[in-house]
Amino acid sequence: MRVGINTRFLLPDKMEGFGWYTFEVTRRIVLAHPEVEFYFFFDRAFDPKFVFAENVKPIVLHPQARHPILFRIWFNFSITRALKKYKIDVFFSPDGYLSLRTNVPQVGTIHDLNFEHFPNDLPKAASQYLRNYFPKFARKASHILTVSEFSKQDIATTYQIDSSKITVAFNGINPNFRVVSEEEKAATREKYTNGEEFILFVGSIHPRKNLDRLLKAFDQFKKEQTTSTQLLIVGDRYWWTDELQKTFDSLEFKDEVHFTGHLDQEALILATGSAKFMTYLSYFEGFGLPVGESMKSGVAVLASDQTSIPEVGGDAVHYVDPFSSSSIVAGLLKLDQDQEYRSTLVEKGFKQAAQFSWDTTAKDVWKVLNNQLR
Repeated sequence: MRVGINTRFLLPDKMEGFGWYTFEVTRRIVLAHPEVEFYFFFDRAFDPKFVFAENVKPIVLHPQARHPILFRIWFNFSITRALKKYKIDVFFSPDGYLSLRTNVPQVGTIHDLNFEHFPNDLPKAASQYLRNYFPKFARKASHILTVSEFSKQDIATTYQIDSSKITVAFNGINPNFRVVSEEEKAATREKYTNGEEFILFVGSIHPRKNLDRLLKAFDQFKKEQTTSTQLLIVGDRYWWTDELQKTFDSLEFKDEVHFTGHLDQEALILATGSAKFMTYLSYFEGFGLPVGESMKSGVAVLASDQTSIPEVGGDAVHYVDPFSSSSIVAGLLKLDQDQEYRSTLVEKGFKQAAQFSWDTTAKDVWKVLNNQLR
């Protein structure tokens, strides 16, 4: 059996959502099935650490697929030719992009349809490409994987796809996230927030992550009570806009907002585990990994009540309306002031986080891939 996998997001020191999903799932599948040949299709020179075992054959296909025009070339021509050349039995695409020019069975993971519901949150060219091509990918796929029941229903409804063609394989939580020691917490606070306790934001600086409202709510929160608690923002500023800059410049307490940029895994684990509590105010998500990672780290979570996030958080999260500044401010005040309440959320969070395992995700994905050959 030969399985082809789109591994273009396995990028050393640059991995975010799609990259970590690809890494966690494919590594486990490869190691669990030494009898299968896996062809990893990269769009640039690859790091050997991503060749997980001897049954992996890394292939570099050009051009680098980082623009809508190049997406079309890479998937419809480069991938199509490679599937034929290497006699691939089934193709798996962890980011959902597929070839429209092959008859090889294909399975794509469509994480969410944020671009359908909030098209203006993306650059025009990217938004047009996604809205034009993802309905085609969904119809072309032999089977669709997704990461939450919310996304399954959204895909089925939006694209008029029979729900039996869609399987939910929940994301796992990186087992390396942990409760950090008091010494580690103190060192992390000293490194990022001048030794003060902090509220954590983790994610790409993308409009749907709702950072604008968080910044305004944090400023109001600081005005309403005397507290030394700071705000730590972890993530690349790729989507930082003039509007966000204006919001930031207008803050009375902007000196208590700190930016780390992208963090490697160990630094992220320490930042997460050192937070007083974590905020996740996204208004559209397919899953919401930072919620699970924070719960596993013994950190209370303040999160949006929208889309898939309540599936991840269960009853272990303090939910707010992400479109309401007053709701967010009230949540910040509650979690900052009430240590007993935070402790209750932490205990519930450990139990909730235990439900999500990458081992289970990989088994569910493999079952779908294997079924395409029957």
